[in-house]
Amino acid sequence: MYIGRFAPSPTGPMHFGSLVAAVASFCEARVNQGRWLVRMEDLDKPREIQGAADTILKQLAAFGFEWDDTVVYQSQRSELYADALNQLNNKQLIYPCTCTRKEIADSSTAFGIDGRIYPQTCLHKATKPNTAIAWRIKTHDATISFHDKIQHGVQQHIGLDVGDFILKRADGLFAYQLAVVVDDAAQGITHIVRGADLLNSTPRQIYLQQELGFPTPQYAHVPVAANANHEKLSKQTLAKPIEIGTASQLLYDALCFLGQQPPASISTAPLNTIWQWALAYWSILAVPQTKQIIIAS
Repeated sequence: MYIGRFAPSPTGPMHFGSLVAAVASFCEARVNQGRWLVRMEDLDKPREIQGAADTILKQLAAFGFEWDDTVVYQSQRSELYADALNQLNNKQLIYPCTCTRKEIADSSTAFGIDGRIYPQTCLHKATKPNTAIAWRIKTHDATISFHDKIQHGVQQHIGLDVGDFILKRADGLFAYQLAVVVDDAAQGITHIVRGADLLNSTPRQIYLQQELGFPTPQYAHVPVAANANHEKLSKQTLAKPIEIGTASQLLYDALCFLGQQPPASISTAPLNTIWQWALAYWSILAVPQTKQIIIAS
């Protein structure tokens, strides 16, 4: 059975970019007679905005989304992440690290897709005693290839392109890469439709799935909405929250953004009319094969 999900971070209300991701994942699940789940990725408490999770759920409901199970909150699932970390530790795949960002910047000479690559300073022994530790996973010579339903063939040499990445931070918080893999497996997620800003994270997640013995879902990464400066719409780039009062127009705009070509005659129709059209004509093959689309502010 198809099981998809929408997993926002409650760092602010939904904006047009998050609406696009929600529409794509919802439509793909429904046209495949599947279930659609909502998960709040609220691990990073320092970045969370109080009340944002409730606001997002209210926005989803007001726009006509219906999810199929209780909403899951990552902040309540630390035991699952700790168990996964222990599994990796038992396989001798992780190691403690006491390096600061500045120390890494000063010592690293290699650059990857996320900036400077960690030079494995602590691979054999953490360099500083009595210091808070992060936990990193050994990437060795792992090369991950997968087929994305929109972006097509993707390949990444994790060791050279990313390096040994963090699974648990020095402040005690579990990292996104570990948590999302554990949650997708626990919820039985079979298909993941999300923004192309996460495309570079997917090989890391597949690597973790393989090492933890989890199945790998099928992926589809839709273009992200960006401003005139080619910046992804986000709280940091002052993206406007979606307004419930213009829900029909925004849903119509999201379908256009996703290449679905809805008729102009339904742009001001009631929400349920637009949803009926969307679910009757949705095709993920029509979504543009690009990672970013500039939209008017």
